[in-house]
Amino acid sequence: MTDQAAAPGPAAHQKIDTSVPHSARIWNYWLGGKDNYPVDEAAGDAYSAVFPGIVAVARGSRAFLRRALTHLVTEAGIRQFLDVGTGLPTVDNTHEVAQRLAPESRIVYVDHDPMVLAHARALLTSTPQGATAYVDADLADPDRILASAAATLDLSRPTALILSNILGHVADHARARSVVTHLMGALPAGSYLCLNDGSRGVDVAYEVAQDAYNASGAVPYYLRPVDEITAFFDGLELLDPGVVPVTLWRPEADSPAPEPIGEHGGLARKP
Repeated sequence: MTDQAAAPGPAAHQKIDTSVPHSARIWNYWLGGKDNYPVDEAAGDAYSAVFPGIVAVARGSRAFLRRALTHLVTEAGIRQFLDVGTGLPTVDNTHEVAQRLAPESRIVYVDHDPMVLAHARALLTSTPQGATAYVDADLADPDRILASAAATLDLSRPTALILSNILGHVADHARARSVVTHLMGALPAGSYLCLNDGSRGVDVAYEVAQDAYNASGAVPYYLRPVDEITAFFDGLELLDPGVVPVTLWRPEADSPAPEPIGEHGGLARKP
């Protein structure tokens, strides 16, 4: 491991509450990870009983990220990544994909969850040629994110901002757009936005399950209409095929014909 850091912050002093299900731990459970508690497994099972397709959504999201990262490294030449709301480590994390293709890649992970912070050391495993770092910061504080990231990344060089299944935690769409605009505004021309989130208008069962989850008292996650997800890319140059169900975003040629799911995403370049 080399050039690694975990910035201290408020979450370091928070107690992990194992009595209430948490979206990051449930997502980890659906992806086949082990960093979760019985309460998370119970919530995940209850959710999938209403909407069995949630596992496909979780895994489709991770596969989209892998394909987008592959393009960023091999086609766009990006070597710096700012992954905000990374969640718990599972498989094909941003640094694993990027450094597998370009070992010199530098990655900063940002999250504000005490359990993620507790697993930061496992997450921060870089190649000798590159770097990884962990920043304890909230999405609502983009200035702290950028200031902390600058300790590892040269933000005068093109950087990919990764926002994967995080903006759904911001209820107000205007506020969520403001955060994206603030973060992208600090990055130079030639930078990229890679973004995906749960969407409405594709699968009613998904919407029913998510609305019930939000009403349960757990930390809510709001599915958005596709046009609202698309609006996050305003002012940027969307790459083909635009904002689409993540399973339909440049699927691998040797994979089975993909089915649309209620998870939309895209990749765009800052001109």
